[in-house]
Amino acid sequence: MHKLFPYILLLAGTFVCTLCCLPASSQEIRANVTVLANQVQGVDKKMFTTLQTALKEFINNRHWTDDAFTPAERIECNFLLNVTASNGNNTFSGSLTIQATRPVFNAGYVTSLLNTQDNNVAFRYVEFQPLEFSDNRVVGNDPLASNLTAIMAYYVYIILGLDYDSFSPRGGDAFFKKALNIVNNAPDAKDVSGWKAFEGKRNRYWLQDNLLNVKFSQFHDVMYQYHRQGLDVMYDDVNKGRATIMNCLNMLYAIHQDVPNSMLLQTFYAAKAGELQKIFSKAMPQEKSRAAELLAQMDVPNAQKYHDMK
Repeated sequence: MHKLFPYILLLAGTFVCTLCCLPASSQEIRANVTVLANQVQGVDKKMFTTLQTALKEFINNRHWTDDAFTPAERIECNFLLNVTASNGNNTFSGSLTIQATRPVFNAGYVTSLLNTQDNNVAFRYVEFQPLEFSDNRVVGNDPLASNLTAIMAYYVYIILGLDYDSFSPRGGDAFFKKALNIVNNAPDAKDVSGWKAFEGKRNRYWLQDNLLNVKFSQFHDVMYQYHRQGLDVMYDDVNKGRATIMNCLNMLYAIHQDVPNSMLLQTFYAAKAGELQKIFSKAMPQEKSRAAELLAQMDVPNAQKYHDMK
């Protein structure tokens, strides 16, 4: 009951007993998986339906943590694998879009934890072939065959880390380290990319690096304060919650000044830009202006949205 615990503390003692007695489920993720292959020619499309089912079972039926989750606590997320090319010998390439959400306390609203796209997805798949994965090593002798499950597991751990960070201070560290372990043991082949530092500044390597780098240590404080002390209290006190989120922007700005244009902060804004705009659109003029100024500097792609907020 990892996520309900902070909420239970807000309830009367009689309800605490009731909730603590609820049955727990070990599965942590409730993922919707979609595999599209509209651009692929000369391949039986039924194979991609089989792959879609296999990936959904791989994510949803695996035990990713040692914690007990109730069904209501399972993390909602979406994985969209868009297969754009068949490269022969049962090998394919494309992109993966990953989205994950978190409920806001006492509100019929979910906030986005992650909304990103990975354009470096290459894999080999033979229909009905079991999807294998190990945290500590590449399974089998074919890097392309193990690359897809490694990518999926990597993002599951990133999602878990962000989710845990949002409920307790530095709660996600163990999962970010698991993502690092996958990076360190990632499949290595000429057609596999996205795992190395030298392959650009926006890939799987840099996301986990930022999450574990001491330069971004305040980001984890932001994740906790933004969600538990910001969004989760807004039902009872909008101004108090918004003030906490304003403080989070100041912390993010300090990170931005030290490490401008980092992948981690750009990933954060990709998930939060619309939400931040709504939160501060109803703020007092001075607070709204300050938020717009900070956000426009840190999140250049959405700068106009923030200026319009004024």
